[in-house]
Amino acid sequence: MQRLYFLTPDLDTTVNIAHELDDLGLTHDQVHVTGRDWQHLQERGVNNATLRETTDVVHAGYRGVAYGAILGLVLGVLVYWLAGEALGVGPWPLIIGLGIGGVFFGAWVGTMVGVSVHDAKVDKYERELEKGAFLMMVDISDLREDHVRRIIHRHHPDVTIDKVTSDERRHHLGTGA
Repeated sequence: MQRLYFLTPDLDTTVNIAHELDDLGLTHDQVHVTGRDWQHLQERGVNNATLRETTDVVHAGYRGVAYGAILGLVLGVLVYWLAGEALGVGPWPLIIGLGIGGVFFGAWVGTMVGVSVHDAKVDKYERELEKGAFLMMVDISDLREDHVRRIIHRHHPDVTIDKVTSDERRHHLGTGA
């Protein structure tokens, strides 16, 4: 499964493509659209993108959980080593407890950071979106990618179809996303 990005020039083209994708068997959960005029999209039955699709909140949350767990476990070992006897607590309850606390704290911090970081393609097309274009995010299987690309390009040659490259992902992840 991968995500294709369709940069569409206007509302009518976006709605037409959304209906074509629906005819191809894609569900509303697979097609999300972002743009300035999101209210008109909603009125015309097009699924609006949420923070989950337009930001790095999910990946940042996962990273926060991983880093929080590691830091919590290390902190648990450190606290036990420095003051374990004085606390009157065994090593495992302290280490595991601080590890679990680190997981929750890391998830919270990670999602807070992730909400503020745009998806790589949303950043790339920000200027066009400000001018009134729309960005469709289509989650599709690798087997159907070429078929969908051909159909959309045949009916809408002015639409840019893109996907996140490995270089873009590395650059985006390097920015703290």
